[in-house]
This record gives sequence, C-alpha cells and structure tokens, in this order.
Amino acid sequence: MVGAVGEPLRDTGVINLNGAVTMVIDDTPFSLDLTAQALLGFGIQTKYTCHSAAKAIEILEDSKVDLILVDTEMPGMDGYEFVRWLRRSGLEPNAFAPVILTGAHVRRSRVTDARDCGANFLITKPFSAAALLERIVWVARDQRPFLELGDYMGPDRRIRDGKAPEGEERRSDLIRKTAFEAQQRAMAASTGPTDGGDAR
Repeated sequence: MVGAVGEPLRDTGVINLNGAVTMVIDDTPFSLDLTAQALLGFGIQTKYTCHSAAKAIEILEDSKVDLILVDTEMPGMDGYEFVRWLRRSGLEPNAFAPVILTGAHVRRSRVTDARDCGANFLITKPFSAAALLERIVWVARDQRPFLELGDYMGPDRRIRDGKAPEGEERRSDLIRKTAFEAQQRAMAASTGPTDGGDAR
C-alpha cells in the first residue's frame, strides 16, 4: 500500500485545482483541445498536451504531474496499456498520479478493463464539463489506498465499474462550490501571466 489516491490534488485537506500540473493525452486534436478548454474553465491549466502515449512517457520520465486524462483508443499504445505501464513504471510520484480514462462508445467489458488496469475513473465521450469536474473532484477527495496485488497495481478496486459513492456532502453541492472557487481563481489568474506548455 502506498499512500492515498487523491493526495496530489489536495492541499492541506482542501481541493487545489488551480495549482494542479495536468496532462491530457489524445490522438484526436479536436478532442484534445476540447478537454483542455474544459479544464481551463475550472481554473486548471493543462501543462502538457500529448498526441500519443509515447510522447507522454517521454515527459513523465522527467517531469512531475498531478493529474492525467488519457483517451482509451489510440494507435500504438492505447489508454489501458498506458495506465498499466504508468503504474508499473517505478516513476515516483507519477506512478501514483490520478488517471481518468476518456472514451467513446465504451463497452461494459472495457469498463472492467479500465478498473483492472489501474485507472481511477472512466468517463464516456462526449462528456459535459460538469461530469468531468465531478470526476476530478471525487478523485481529489478519494481516500482509497494504493495497492499492489499480483499483477495489479493501482487504487483499491472495491469501487466497481467506476461509480463514485455518495459522500457525506452531496456531490452536486460540492461541484457547485468547487466550480465557483475555480472560476474565481481563473478570473484572478487571467490578469497575470500564465506558464502553460504544449508538448505535442
């Protein structure tokens, strides 16, 4: 067991989206840009945008990230294979970073694959900004232990099929509060310089 899942996105118990170093991996330029724009609406600057898992691996070998969103279906190494590689890579702390898989027309068997490869969540395209934020917020609050069991390495799989449980605080209330706080930070940040990068 290695820590808890959402630690990189928490700052002394408070969800810290504004400072998260985020990577988006998608071989479709439109989808890549759409996801990055959705994140920006929450106050999250996407530091790394990658058109392939191979490019993402190059970056992860030298740079720390807090959150990764990766498409399930890509040529070469797909999203499931990428997550398996990441969890077994030995790259600390990146091997333990929260990973959200994104995919269109996902079969139920692939939902199981997402859980078993070590991803934190699978979200189906097209997704709304609210749905994406819901997943990110839940991952940030996730206290599941990180486990290594046989061939598996990743968050505790006892949450089945990527469904987030209801917490003590209603998720809809949490999402509205977090979205408002993120928008306020984004507005404040827009008056100053930004240092987002592009690693295509």
